[in-house]
Amino acid sequence: MSAEVELAEKIFAELKTVEAEMSDPAVLSDQTQARKVGRRYAELKRQADAISTWQSASDDLQAARELAAEDSEFAVEARRLEEVVAAAHAKMRSVLAPRDPDDAKDVLMEIKAGAGGEESALFAGDLLRMYERYAEKKGWTFQILDLNETDLGGVKDANISIRAKGNPSPEEGVWAALKYEGGVHRVQRVPVTETQGRIHTSAAGVLVMPEVEDAGEVEIGPNDIRVDVFRSSGPGGQSVNTTDSAVRITHLPTGIVVSMQNEKSQIQNREAAMRVLRARIAEEERAKREAEAADARHSQVRTVDRSERIRTYNFPENRIADHRTGFKAYNLDMVLNGDLQAVIDSAIKLDEEHLLSGDERS
Repeated sequence: MSAEVELAEKIFAELKTVEAEMSDPAVLSDQTQARKVGRRYAELKRQADAISTWQSASDDLQAARELAAEDSEFAVEARRLEEVVAAAHAKMRSVLAPRDPDDAKDVLMEIKAGAGGEESALFAGDLLRMYERYAEKKGWTFQILDLNETDLGGVKDANISIRAKGNPSPEEGVWAALKYEGGVHRVQRVPVTETQGRIHTSAAGVLVMPEVEDAGEVEIGPNDIRVDVFRSSGPGGQSVNTTDSAVRITHLPTGIVVSMQNEKSQIQNREAAMRVLRARIAEEERAKREAEAADARHSQVRTVDRSERIRTYNFPENRIADHRTGFKAYNLDMVLNGDLQAVIDSAIKLDEEHLLSGDERS
């Protein structure tokens, strides 16, 4: 039995099992589990459909070849079907290529102003709006969990939740698209505060993490955290809340600190802070595993080095350039308006090519 046939049988068998789980009352009563099972079903169904298409085309080709041996007119049809089978096989290989197990997950994102003062904060605000508009185009839910603005409307730092609706297949997941956005984003333009018309370069940092759906995935004991409450403040330090509703949680074993002040309720701010804390702890664990596994295959376009400069936004030339993939286009205005898919696709394509070539070498 060939490896592909054996894999196909495993996928069809698991698909039947998952279909049964989807109607299990115990699964249906657990939202987290139901979401996981639904996502797994979507992935397996896509794989099974690709396999079935290849198998059907292969059967047609075999029949055409047998008929061509008796009637030469079928030789033309056989040659046409050879192309159909080759395309179906390539599609199947792509669908079955190893995927990041978190691809279907939702995302928590942090955007922070970097070197460049007020101009950097204004650019961080541009990035925030870019991702919001991109999420709108994808039909995702975009929620600002915490926002610290400057007097000129820039963003010192922001915490964002981006969620898909329903149970998307892995390739349509939020993490599958946005995991490549982590790193340093550089901007070149004339700042609004510049009186001489000189072009300045500044930067903002983006951190992207898959959301931890099940709190049990990351164990945080009550003695592992210190919770401080304080009054939230607005631009310039002005008080915007007369109650101690802002929350700061320190994870003592790792030193990770998360602050939230966007909501007026201390409970809501605490819940949001715990969501981000779990994701940060999980991301640090992921980074350690990748750093320790020196022989593991790493993404060519996603790095655990958060200081890597990944992209330049050049306003005078209306140019967007991704330094990892070589992508370049002169539609920066459209990209900042949410037309980010072509840039993201360049990263996905390069990563898939790397994974497939890695499979061929193994």
